[in-house]
Amino acid sequence: MNGRGLLELIRPVNCAMIGFAVVVGAFVSKPAAIPVSQLALGFLTGFFICAYSMAVNDVYDLEVDMINRPDRPIPSGRVSVEEASRLSYVVLALGIACSLLSLIPLAVAIAAAYAFLSWLYNSKAKKTGLAGNLIVASSLAIPFIYGGAVSGGSIGGSLLLMMALTAFFSGVGREVVKAMADVDGDAKRNVNSIARRRGLAFASAVGALFFLLAVFTSWVPLLTGLANKVYTYGVVVPDAIFLYLAVAIVARHEPASAYRVKQVALAGMTVGLLVFIGGAV
Repeated sequence: MNGRGLLELIRPVNCAMIGFAVVVGAFVSKPAAIPVSQLALGFLTGFFICAYSMAVNDVYDLEVDMINRPDRPIPSGRVSVEEASRLSYVVLALGIACSLLSLIPLAVAIAAAYAFLSWLYNSKAKKTGLAGNLIVASSLAIPFIYGGAVSGGSIGGSLLLMMALTAFFSGVGREVVKAMADVDGDAKRNVNSIARRRGLAFASAVGALFFLLAVFTSWVPLLTGLANKVYTYGVVVPDAIFLYLAVAIVARHEPASAYRVKQVALAGMTVGLLVFIGGAV
């Protein structure tokens, strides 16, 4: 068993981002008190269910990755399909267990829905194109809502919802652009992406639109007086990144450019999460 390959399989940086999004959601929901134990359980729930999604994604995407990403753990032979499947079951069980330990029914329901959507996307919805993109993007928004639920705060607050929407829109944009970079592999699995159905130029316009929507929703807290100084000044950085990406993908709508844009988009989302953290304290 290749431990490094298994670690690479779950993409721990991505999982940590989801865990931190839960923590941000907890603070933004402004509960009366936030027990450290609940924050830890919330972080671990997000981390482990994201790890499940990453592992099961590579199991279902083996044929595509043989073409698009032959360096990934399974197609490269460093991890077997059986090992990846077993790992997915373990991390899923850990994620649900952490949620159950929170003793908050709403949090457990949200965690279960998050896990179900992860399975639904990888097993069936990915081939549907935009519907699959929306499911993936929802997995970036749900952690903020889960944070509010697990901490006992309000999940209907304007700032929390705007953060969730910003994460959602940027996620849709990245997924649409990502499919532009994966057209060859997606053709083998018959993934009905926007890029395959309507062409790269149309897909680039859709991706750019969602990046711009993310910028718009990120400014709502500023315009409504909900943002603190850290958020007010910090949000300029991720917004500048997404504005640049919107222009870049429309100007050069080809697979190589799409691959670069999706990588930079992940960096922009990471910076955005840091700004959200600053906006939560």
